[in-house]
Amino acid sequence: MKRLLSCGLAGLMFVAGAAATAADLKIGFIDQERITRESAPADRASKQLEKEFAPRAQELQRREAQIKTLQGQIEKDALTMGESERRTREQELGRLTLDFQRMQREYREDLNLRRNQELSALFERANRIIRQIAEAEKYDIIFQEAVYRNPKIDITDKVLKALADGK
Repeated sequence: MKRLLSCGLAGLMFVAGAAATAADLKIGFIDQERITRESAPADRASKQLEKEFAPRAQELQRREAQIKTLQGQIEKDALTMGESERRTREQELGRLTLDFQRMQREYREDLNLRRNQELSALFERANRIIRQIAEAEKYDIIFQEAVYRNPKIDITDKVLKALADGK
């Protein structure tokens, strides 16, 4: 009985000590989604990508219009054109469609690659800022993902401000 009481007392002291340590723990949280959507560098990168890929997007639109026009001509003139001319135009339409699909796929792949490069640079910069904030304000841990978080521990606004200031 005496041994059980001393084990219980030791367990209670351990729990009380752990609770006291947890009370001193400073926790923060950042919302990566907001940093991607709202940060000034992300906005600049988005505009840069739009500018960089605009000529290719316009070329894709031009080719798509060309395909629709040719398709419309084939449908419109189908009854009056000869078999060989119809076959030639359909082959041209098929070739144009394949080229368009290839260009569209390459465009998406290149755009995704560049977007990932820009996001990677943004997150490297954000992580440096997060470390600076953590060290300056003596955070023990800062989470980037959580099932639930209390808004009191969200430091995303501080990170967004530091990113906008160019730190």
